[in-house]
Amino acid sequence: MSKIRIRSFLNKLVAVVMTVAMVGIYVPTSMASAAAITNRKVVIGSSAPSASTSYTFTFTVPTATAIQSVDFAACTTASGACTPAPGFSSGSSTLTSQPTNLGAASGWTVSTATSTSLRLSNASNATAPTGSQTVGFSSVTNPSAANSTFFVRITTYSGSNWSTGPLDTGVVAAATAGQITVTATVDESLTFTLSAATVSLGTLTTGTTGKDGTTTMVASTNGGTGYSITYTGNSLTSPSGALPSYASSASAAGTAGFGFNLMANTTPSVGANVSGSGTGTAFTGYGTANAFTFNSGDKIASAAAATNSNTYTVSYVANIAGSTPAGAYTTTLNYVATPNF
Repeated sequence: MSKIRIRSFLNKLVAVVMTVAMVGIYVPTSMASAAAITNRKVVIGSSAPSASTSYTFTFTVPTATAIQSVDFAACTTASGACTPAPGFSSGSSTLTSQPTNLGAASGWTVSTATSTSLRLSNASNATAPTGSQTVGFSSVTNPSAANSTFFVRITTYSGSNWSTGPLDTGVVAAATAGQITVTATVDESLTFTLSAATVSLGTLTTGTTGKDGTTTMVASTNGGTGYSITYTGNSLTSPSGALPSYASSASAAGTAGFGFNLMANTTPSVGANVSGSGTGTAFTGYGTANAFTFNSGDKIASAAAATNSNTYTVSYVANIAGSTPAGAYTTTLNYVATPNF
């Protein structure tokens, strides 16, 4: 073979090898520059199918290039051709607030033209992203199928039209779920108890500043406007007559009278103030220490709203005069608690 033919063959061989090498290393520019978005997640306000809710994306983009648009496509799969998640819609979506660390602090807007993707853009952004990015959307419609997983594919672009200059990509998963309804019923309630059926005041004398005794009442209700406690009955009575009724009166030796209150008293030393975690209080005429009243039909305690229990100590006091007829004195009092629902 002549030198000319050998040289020609070698030249052709080199050309073929170079062509193969060039073909082997060619990668489209857009794919070569794309990188994986990291630390990515999406938090959905509600997992109910077809619910209008919020989507908050948090992620970190690796490419330090100014981003002008971001696409969040809701798909049925994480890769391959994107089949839109049935029922998903961005048609009414808005930004919850301006994105964090995506570049410019303001100027980002939403596009709802493509209802299967959440999209935002800022054509004037020239600032590279920093740190971790957060993007929040409101009024996004969930996919319509219950208990269904879907995938949101995130793509950032250097251009503002969601196609020019793709930069970074990543996928997050989310799911709808069937809703569980828990029900319960609370019946109307009233608790009202009395501690004793009989109170003995013993033998009354003119030299004693009131013979006394106590009972207790406990009351509570879930009635919306609380409760009231009233009573009916007569003053201490014997066949010869009845003791006078006190009217916010002090107990005094030698002055006949009968009454009670719901307080801690010192003259005589008897009773206790209202106690408990509820909001009940003693009513006018029965809520002042050392002042006693008896007036059948009076309201003696109340609460203005639903309340836990209160304990009321009823302090009974009786006095006689020198002219008070002898005899056995007695009375029966009827206490009624009325809840207000």
